[in-house]
Amino acid sequence: MKVIWKKEILDEHEVVVDFHDRGYQFGDGLYEVIRVHNGKFFTLKEHNDRLFNGAKKIDLELPFTKEELSTLLEELVLANNLDTGYVYLQVSRGDGIRRNHIFPGQGESEPVLSGFTVELARQLDKIENGVDVVVIPDKRWLNCDIKSISLLGNVLAKNEATKVGAHEVIQHRDGIVTECGSSNVMVIKDNVVYTHPNDNLVLPGITKYVILNEAAKAGIKVVECDFTIDLLAEADEVFLSSTLSEVMPIVEIDGKPVADGKAGPITKKLEELYVAAIERECGKI
Repeated sequence: MKVIWKKEILDEHEVVVDFHDRGYQFGDGLYEVIRVHNGKFFTLKEHNDRLFNGAKKIDLELPFTKEELSTLLEELVLANNLDTGYVYLQVSRGDGIRRNHIFPGQGESEPVLSGFTVELARQLDKIENGVDVVVIPDKRWLNCDIKSISLLGNVLAKNEATKVGAHEVIQHRDGIVTECGSSNVMVIKDNVVYTHPNDNLVLPGITKYVILNEAAKAGIKVVECDFTIDLLAEADEVFLSSTLSEVMPIVEIDGKPVADGKAGPITKKLEELYVAAIERECGKI
């Protein structure tokens, strides 16, 4: 398999990760996961924008432009003949110097870009029939808007779901719903979609962004506000969203069905709108 390594495309076996890489030692870096359909990226610009915004938030000066990164990612997809799947890309703050909490000085180290492709079909069964989740306290740090590779909090949360055989978790801070372990969450009550506003407590999801835009054009009311776990128990519909999950119904929470335990009409409509957005950019899927 071909991979991106330090702004070049190489065979995977040619890559050697430095022992002192700050991504390895500190989790000091950023990442993105970008969907590919028919060999074409979906929302590439939005993912690149989020990467560069995240870099500003952590004082990381990226050694490439958005245009250069886009070209490199497209070359990687072509090199691996990827049709349906995704690209994972990561940028650590650098390597080659001894471990130190202080950022490397100018000229001491350059950020390390890496990336690879994965073939992955759409999760049609789960999108159609829904998934189950459990609700847990959100114990993560207070900069969840940064798509950091420091994902221990998310890893611990996702494994709480695995322990009880659930697909995902819904996290809350003192009763206020934030997001899932690796996705955003939205609740529908009386034909209104509720979701946590973009702030430091949640990741500004690209899929969420597309859903909100498509909902607005379709006349579906969306309210971005704090809401409590009580609304989950009263909801008509609940769904999660992410690059790989699309609009995925949540049909069971903590062992209890959401409404009638089936994907609801607004969730299905939003998935249809999301697919239409993909097809405008990537062709029929």
